[in-house]
Amino acid sequence: MSMATRTDTRSSAPHVADSHDLIRVHGARVNNLKDISVEIPKRRLTVFTGVSGSGKSSLVFGTIAAESQRMINETYSAFVQGFMPTLARPEVDVLEGLTTAIIVDQERMGSNPRSTVGTATDANAMLRILFSRLGQPHIGSPNAYSFNVPSVKASGAITVERGAGKTKTERATFTRLGGMCPRCEGMGAVTDFDLSALYDDGLSLNEGALTIPGYSMDGWYGRIYRGCGFFDPDKPIRKYTRKELHDLLYKEPTKIKVEGINLTYEGLIPKIQKSMLSKDVDALQPHIRAFVERAVTFSTCPECDGTRLGKEARSSKIKGKNIADVCSMQISDLAVWVRSLDEPSVAPLLTGLQHLLDSFAEIGLGYLSLDRPAGTLSGGEAQRTKMIRHLGSSLTDVTYVFDEPTIGLHPHDIARMNDLLLQLRDKGNTVLVVEHKPEAIAIADHVVDLGPRAGTEGGEVVFEGTVEGLRASGTLTGRHLDDRASVKPSVRTPSGVLEVRGAGTHNLQDVDVDIPLGVLVVLTGVAGSGKSSLIDGSVSGRDGVVSVDQGAIKGSRRSNPATYTGLLDPIRKAFAKTNGVKPALFSANSEGACPACNGAGVIYTDLGVMATVESTCEDCEGRRFQAEVLEYTFGGRSIADVLAMPVAEAEEFFGAGEARVPAAHKILQRLADVGLGYVTLGQPLTTLSGGERQRLKLATRMAEKGGVYVLDEPTTGLHLADVEQLLGLLDRLVDSGKSVIVIEHHQAVMAHADWIIDLGPGAGHDGGRIVFEGTPADLVTTRSTLTGEHLAAYVGARPGPSRTP
Repeated sequence: MSMATRTDTRSSAPHVADSHDLIRVHGARVNNLKDISVEIPKRRLTVFTGVSGSGKSSLVFGTIAAESQRMINETYSAFVQGFMPTLARPEVDVLEGLTTAIIVDQERMGSNPRSTVGTATDANAMLRILFSRLGQPHIGSPNAYSFNVPSVKASGAITVERGAGKTKTERATFTRLGGMCPRCEGMGAVTDFDLSALYDDGLSLNEGALTIPGYSMDGWYGRIYRGCGFFDPDKPIRKYTRKELHDLLYKEPTKIKVEGINLTYEGLIPKIQKSMLSKDVDALQPHIRAFVERAVTFSTCPECDGTRLGKEARSSKIKGKNIADVCSMQISDLAVWVRSLDEPSVAPLLTGLQHLLDSFAEIGLGYLSLDRPAGTLSGGEAQRTKMIRHLGSSLTDVTYVFDEPTIGLHPHDIARMNDLLLQLRDKGNTVLVVEHKPEAIAIADHVVDLGPRAGTEGGEVVFEGTVEGLRASGTLTGRHLDDRASVKPSVRTPSGVLEVRGAGTHNLQDVDVDIPLGVLVVLTGVAGSGKSSLIDGSVSGRDGVVSVDQGAIKGSRRSNPATYTGLLDPIRKAFAKTNGVKPALFSANSEGACPACNGAGVIYTDLGVMATVESTCEDCEGRRFQAEVLEYTFGGRSIADVLAMPVAEAEEFFGAGEARVPAAHKILQRLADVGLGYVTLGQPLTTLSGGERQRLKLATRMAEKGGVYVLDEPTTGLHLADVEQLLGLLDRLVDSGKSVIVIEHHQAVMAHADWIIDLGPGAGHDGGRIVFEGTPADLVTTRSTLTGEHLAAYVGARPGPSRTP
């Protein structure tokens, strides 16, 4: 019998493979980065800091993570790459030492109404297998418990081979049981249409009876309705026979021929259900959302009671609970229920499910339920839900890239998030974090500070080293790292109250509260305590309330701050009036566009599976307009010159003199108020950072008429120095006679409040109650809640420059 001998390969000389311990970036020029070079240690936790718009995301996401993903995509065959997004190589001279990058960003988890927390994390898939094995009565495979799988029945003739070339035709019936409720088709809600919102029955179709957005008789819809032959388009709708009205509203898809072209005719209601109601209402364009809210009423499905499941799936139970009951439980309670199951036949499945549910609790999401629609999660909750699949992963030597993982976290929860980041690092992974919170910066092994300011004044590495080194460095981040707010010595007096009575949305427990008006009110509490539920369920829908949520603003490369805020309209009109031409000439998306690049400023060359090459248009030199349009000037500047101006310069330009445009000046003032003075008017929205987009949305919503402004975590994406500017803006809003209600975890905003309403004491069913109402000074004195303890520690620490204006 031979024995393998093992030679000790360890020696005093380090192995050459161990020398690759750095990620080297040289000459990065993505967005506003100014040819920077940086070395990042592997298997360490590196935090990237700097004001919003300084280039953090451009370096971490746009350069390091983007190149890692591009190189991984190139390992696939050309055929597979054809189905994948084509990524261009980032503008960088050298990138060495890259490892596989896993990106955990703040993007919402999609707004598909069929997606829930359970379906997004594989928890539902495990529960369906569990019920298909243990559920009594046994009803079928895991698909029988899925609300996305309909039941199917079919019958027909089949050919059976009988040997020696003989066949016999037999009749057979096929049945597949799915878990979808047939009444609501797995949506949990049924829709009723207000027909008067779809059409004016006193008019004919040709007279414009249809009031549905996009349904004009001038286009294809007009051709289809005139040529279908199911009804007379010149007859008023109220005179239609029952069959004609049914064909207009409910007819199933039917092939027709109009003007020699084969088309499909479909009734108005099924068409609206497919085109508008298959998406989450909040994801629709504003004018379509307004129509849906006016024309459609949503009510809980009477057949499945909102569970989305058919009666067979609801009848199968384990320990007295069906799969709908289990999915509606708070995840922390569900974990206890799963532990109580002792069934050796499914032991590995139970172990996997227990680990997944424990991960929810570990990451601070134990208060959610698996049936919570994914589209209703906040940015912070969505990010942590995506983190769950990486906890307990056996992958090592991976680069994890996080975009502000502490968003939406109470100071009490940040320590838990820090532990999770350190766990990932200690398994041998490289962890890169873009972050603003001092508590999260404190755990870094290495810090890269970008700046010195934002936009064109940023894009440089101003510090590299340890947290202690950053503190002593004198950079903007270093100076503000130990900032502490002091509680205001005096607070404003309320002018009235907004009464909330019996609030019971989600986990709220019959809450009664008077929200003071005419002052700055801050709602606090741990994540999941019921802050957003109180505002969304009882305040947002009221008249005069302007609500600014965390939802990311959407926009293509053609959108910019001028188009998004409506600033371009008064500017185009001013140019047109001065030069005696049409306003459409001064839009790069309309008549004034350069014909070579269609107003994009760049030419895209598609190279199949290779990355699409983007080159500056030679005709307009990237200015997006026709040469003759640029000859028209206003105040001595062309439209391209105006779009190249930063907000601060444009505010001065349109504020006085011959170029004075009051409507444009008012919008520019709001943009400057939120701290976007450095952003150019024509900068594509796709190149703005998360914090810049948040403030752009805030500036736009501030124009809406309303007496009460509700802001959901406005400090998201803001640097410590930017928070001061935000507090000044909130003060100006209140001083102008508005009421401001802010949902916030940032202690500087809490300390600046006139009134604090603290919800808790915990999350989920352990929260949903008011645990404190009063001034910040009273909260600090009593320290009666978790928020009080953290605020007292924050205010009582080494005092830095006071944030109180």
